[in-house]
Amino acid sequence: MSTRTLTEELWASIEPIYAEILAHPFLGGLTDGTLPREAFRHFVVQDSHYLRDYARALAVCAAKAPGEEDVRAFADDAVGALAAEQGMHAEFLTAFGGSAEEAAAEPVLPTTRAYTSYLLATVYGGSFAEALGAVLPCYWIYARVGEALLAQGSPDPLYAKWIATYGDEAFQSVVRRVLALTDRLGEELSTAERRRVVEHFRTTSRYEWMFWDAAWRGERWPV
Repeated sequence: MSTRTLTEELWASIEPIYAEILAHPFLGGLTDGTLPREAFRHFVVQDSHYLRDYARALAVCAAKAPGEEDVRAFADDAVGALAAEQGMHAEFLTAFGGSAEEAAAEPVLPTTRAYTSYLLATVYGGSFAEALGAVLPCYWIYARVGEALLAQGSPDPLYAKWIATYGDEAFQSVVRRVLALTDRLGEELSTAERRRVVEHFRTTSRYEWMFWDAAWRGERWPV
C-alpha cells in the first residue's frame, strides 16, 4: 500500500499539467486584463454547456456516494453547478450583449463534447471512487487557480469577478470537504482501483487545460 494519501498521489500525478495550466496565456490574460473579450465569451458559453453535464455527473456521484452526508453534499454541489450556470454566466453573457438563451442555442464544441462525454461515461460506468477521480479536477484545479489568480488580481472588473468566485473562501471550503472525502476513501481502495482513480483524475485534468486552450484558440468544429 502507498504511504502517501490519495490526494498527495493525485496532485503529484498532475504537477506538470497544472504548471502548464498556470502558464497558459488565457489565464495570464485574465490577470493582466489583455484576454480578448471573444475568448472569454467562448469560455463562458462552453462552460455553460459543460456545467449542465457536470451537474449530472455530480448527481450520479450523489447516487453512488457511501454515506448520507456525502449524498447530500454532492446533491447540493449539483444544484450549485446549475446555479452557477444560470447566475454568474448569465451575468457575464449580459455584459457581452447576449443572453443565456442565445448561448444555450450555440453548439457544444469539440473539447467540451469530449470532456463531458468522458466524464459522464466514467461516473455512470465506474465505481464511486472512479467517479470522484473524474469530477475532482473541476473542483481542485479551479480552487488552486482561483487562489493563484486572486493573489495577482485583474484590472478588468469582469475578469476580477470571475477570479474572485473561485478564490473565494466559500468555494475553497467546498473543495476542502471533497478532498477530505477523497483521502478517507483512498484508505480503503485496492492498488488497482487506486490506479484507475489516478488515471481518471489525470485525464480530466488534461481536459481542464484543453478547455482553456480551446477558448484561447477560438475552437470551432472543423467541418
